[in-house]
Amino acid sequence: MTRQAMPIEHLRRGGTSVVLNLDGGRLPRILHWGTDLGDLTSAALEAFAGAVEPTVGDSAVTYPQPVPVLPALAEGWLGRPGIVGSRGGRAFAPLFSGSRSTVEDHDGTLRVRTTATDAVSELDILVTIELGPSGLLRAAAELTNTGADAYRLDALEMALPLPSEAAEILDLTGRWALERVPQRHPLRVGSWVRESRGGKPGLDHSTMLTVGEPSLGFRKGRVWGVHLGWSGNQVLAAELVPAGTRFLRAGELLLPDEVVLTPGQTHQSPWVYGSWGEGLDELASRVHRHLRARPTHPRSPRPVVLNTWEAVYFDHDPQRLIALAEQGADLGIERFVVDDGWFLNRRDDTRGLGDWLVDPAVWPEGLDALAARVHELGMEFGLWVEPEMVNLDSDLAREHPDWVFDGGHGTGLPSRHQHGLDLTHEAAYALALERISTLVERLGIDFLKWDHNRYLTDAGHSSNGHAAVRAQTLQAYRMMAELRDLHPGLEIESCASGGGRIDLGVLEHTDRVWPSDCNDPHDRVDIQRWTGLLVPPELQGTHIGAMESHTTHRVAPLDFRAATAFWGHFGIELDLATLNPDETEAVRAWVQQHRAVRDLLHSGDVVHADTQPAVRLEGVVGADRRSALFQFVVLDRPAVWPPERLRFPGLDPDRTYRVSEFVPGASVPEGQRPPWLSAGVSLPGRVLAEAGLEAPSLDVDRSVLLRLDAAGS
Repeated sequence: MTRQAMPIEHLRRGGTSVVLNLDGGRLPRILHWGTDLGDLTSAALEAFAGAVEPTVGDSAVTYPQPVPVLPALAEGWLGRPGIVGSRGGRAFAPLFSGSRSTVEDHDGTLRVRTTATDAVSELDILVTIELGPSGLLRAAAELTNTGADAYRLDALEMALPLPSEAAEILDLTGRWALERVPQRHPLRVGSWVRESRGGKPGLDHSTMLTVGEPSLGFRKGRVWGVHLGWSGNQVLAAELVPAGTRFLRAGELLLPDEVVLTPGQTHQSPWVYGSWGEGLDELASRVHRHLRARPTHPRSPRPVVLNTWEAVYFDHDPQRLIALAEQGADLGIERFVVDDGWFLNRRDDTRGLGDWLVDPAVWPEGLDALAARVHELGMEFGLWVEPEMVNLDSDLAREHPDWVFDGGHGTGLPSRHQHGLDLTHEAAYALALERISTLVERLGIDFLKWDHNRYLTDAGHSSNGHAAVRAQTLQAYRMMAELRDLHPGLEIESCASGGGRIDLGVLEHTDRVWPSDCNDPHDRVDIQRWTGLLVPPELQGTHIGAMESHTTHRVAPLDFRAATAFWGHFGIELDLATLNPDETEAVRAWVQQHRAVRDLLHSGDVVHADTQPAVRLEGVVGADRRSALFQFVVLDRPAVWPPERLRFPGLDPDRTYRVSEFVPGASVPEGQRPPWLSAGVSLPGRVLAEAGLEAPSLDVDRSVLLRLDAAGS
């Protein structure tokens, strides 16, 4: 049902209220975004709008106005405007008027669509604002050139307001093999800007830029966050202007002339997502529930994976890999993935990239026998690809040097000995698509691990030198979509040197992400924790790595590695042939136990206790709150010991739960066990959350899993 909007609209979904001022012919201004304000009458909404109207005084420029979703210079906005562009220097300050808005309830999502025009700048705009059932807000804009000459668009960035209590920024940074590292600092006058300029969000991507009450945590402090559903260059920012207005903004970071609208042409922005919560857990849960409600969200149990990378690296041998697959099937593995090294001349990472043909020197009979054996064993078959990249030492680069990105100074600096393959050449796109699609069809490939290792710092289209990052991102989306259309049921993972391309844009085309190339559980605990601000467990690839991590060279016992990998889309990256009998049986037990509880892990609410820095307590609570799994981890040796009590968040306060050790592997040593851990204990959820239980006195880099079951479950 669609209706004409009221001057003041109140959207309510999932514990969230959004109050929009649609009056005066202007674009929407958000008067409130956050906690549910209840059922307000039209009169109450009008009164509220008047009550928050600022005093203008003698200057309409410097007053603290409500945040428009697209702030405009011509409306007296002194921060960064929502639209930056011009017609050769003209029409640089658009002012839209005559707006008309409609409201639609689309399958539980409230959608406000506002159209407006600027006859002088010769631009039309359509702004869409949606509030979904989970309380997740999102906004996008379509800008149309109605003039007779070209309009160059340099930025189109949506803004979301912040209240006065939002005074501390918490965002994420990182690097290869150490993604999603949190950092905090006050929101001061000015802009805190996070840019991604490498053709993907990047390893240091903020992922969710949040601002909230000082000392906010997972369970405390109101917090608001913004995310851009886009896999190319982008900008996220938090701003405080001298008039006191606070807001978040996000949009594509456009390179020169990437968007030049010809007469009649329309540009569609990516979705800007906004979430809020009483603590980070609630903020994240809105995104998780949104993702889980998508028709494309994976519905089948997430298959346990065996990936060959850390087992064999480039040392491919058909019989060895067939034996590895057979060992994996015996342990309960459900998906076998052949990683980098299978294609032409690929004996290391200096050559072969782009030649998506099976190397007959290593695989004289092709991958057919391996794929057939994997399927015969009842497992899915997966393959690593990197369609957007090329080595200069490859047949593809030698035959088509013009398909390699060139920013005007040659192919630029190599990274991992590779360069960008310009998929905006239709012939290059068609070749990559055809070769990969042929393999998927021939081998019955069920899963593609899609990598993207090089930053696109010099991505010039080789025929004219024009910047092509945005077009390349769209071509990647297009290829993923075409492959899935051609091969129904095909699943794809987004990997980019680990966690370099994790966003809600790529998740429209993929079924999981790879949070990091680091499988060291000491670091992975927090990498997975902070990736979870956006991505629920079932979409995070989490694998058991080698005893000595190949990224950090830290040594960790099998049970700690397995317990850390347990919490996502579980997998193994070990050479199973090197395990002794006890280790083999331990892996078998972890696989079996994960398969037994993954329905809970991949559907429940993710919760984190706010603990001292040396320890972590986090888990998943079932949607009906009758069962839960938690992990307690010790990561450091603090001066004060033993650790604080375990206080379990997210439980039903009025249910009684039995708490017991969940033991896929070795149990906690006797000298480290509090009395309740040996006997088990039953207590109300309110007591477990508020008073807690004595923590096991674990050594560093050790963990224990705990199961909570409500009485009568």
